[in-house]
Amino acid sequence: MAVTTGTRVFVGRLAGAPVFDPLGDRVGKVHDVVVVFRLRGDPSAVGLVVDVTGKRRVFLPLTRVTAISNGQVITTGLLNIRRFEQRPSETMVLGELLDREVAFVDGSGKATVEDVAIEQLHNRQWMLTTLYVRMAKGSPEAGNTKIVAGNAVTGLRTRVANQAATALLAQINELKAPDIADLLSDLPDDRALAVARQMRDNLLADVLEEMSDADRVTIMSGLEVERAADLLEEMAPDDAADLVNDLPTAQAEILLARMEPDEAQDVRRLMSYGERTAGGLMTTEPLILSPDAPVAMLLAAARREDIPPAIASMCFIVRPPTETPTGQYLGVVHLQRALREPPSEMVGSLIDQVEPLSPDDGIGTITRLLATYNLTALPVVDNGLLVGAVSVDDVLDHLMPTDWRSADEDAVDSHIDDQHIDDKDAAVAESAAESKEDDDA
Repeated sequence: MAVTTGTRVFVGRLAGAPVFDPLGDRVGKVHDVVVVFRLRGDPSAVGLVVDVTGKRRVFLPLTRVTAISNGQVITTGLLNIRRFEQRPSETMVLGELLDREVAFVDGSGKATVEDVAIEQLHNRQWMLTTLYVRMAKGSPEAGNTKIVAGNAVTGLRTRVANQAATALLAQINELKAPDIADLLSDLPDDRALAVARQMRDNLLADVLEEMSDADRVTIMSGLEVERAADLLEEMAPDDAADLVNDLPTAQAEILLARMEPDEAQDVRRLMSYGERTAGGLMTTEPLILSPDAPVAMLLAAARREDIPPAIASMCFIVRPPTETPTGQYLGVVHLQRALREPPSEMVGSLIDQVEPLSPDDGIGTITRLLATYNLTALPVVDNGLLVGAVSVDDVLDHLMPTDWRSADEDAVDSHIDDQHIDDKDAAVAESAAESKEDDDA
């Protein structure tokens, strides 16, 4: 039997754990643990998959890890920044082993893996030695959990279709939506769908908004129609409209028909505008109040968790009704201004005039006005009525390359840098041409 150092780490507790270099600088966070099954003996734990800046995911050999304790990882400082690519012989613990069904060698029944422990030997090699399992239905200990040796079960290395996702979901539930979206994008389609099916509607809606177009279409196409329609209702109307536009026409119509009529109406209205216009980019649910509402009501509305920070920076003041399309648009009240006023003050006395957008204004006009007035959101007005608001995050999303969420971050950065240089060169050339024309004249 191999002699261990006594260092045992359950992988589920490593999900999202920070990774530091010897100087204490954070270099990334743990995404998963890679193991390799051998013909005999316990599987070898060979390394960590680490998320470094942005979308880059790299491999960190466990031989370069000096300590794993207190929910953090310390490395030697040597980090290969080459993008991680999983080999056929490698297995991801969180992505693949959690929720796997195993059978006990002694014939005492079956169980589901809920967590996996790796342990360091005295030769500094790490091995997968221990499982935390929940006994399956039909066994004398059904529903009970216990810790067992990895060699006490069979089936750990066998991938099956329709594998459950309960344990994996429990480990990632506290991660942020973009991190969960990244994890799902790395899983096989059936596994990702199994995880999505068990997620709460509000969390899955947030995750879908962070996924690439192709990945979220795959998820939505695999969900039951009623669940998919509920998710569209949970999403911000502009994000829901973007997703519906990506779906096959027949599927999109079915989902819109299953949505609540008022929710579907908002989505259809947004879909009627051009994708890169104010109408196509706007949300139909910004902060809206009538002029006789007190400042206290504005501050309470701005605290809502479902309001993005960029939109929460201002409140739009209109005549009733306050649902879009509203009554007459009057102006805006900036949150910072409201914070300086008594709670009983009427918001109608704090109105600031901000040049509104037309639904047909293009992304160039939107960007120019946001930059000119140093704002994070702008009203969209049609025939004097407020129909929505465009926020800076929506504009940035559409200025980025297609499917930038799933692309290599260095390639995205280079694309944006090159585009900026090209635009600057074009502006210089245009200015030089205009100067030459003036000289000739």
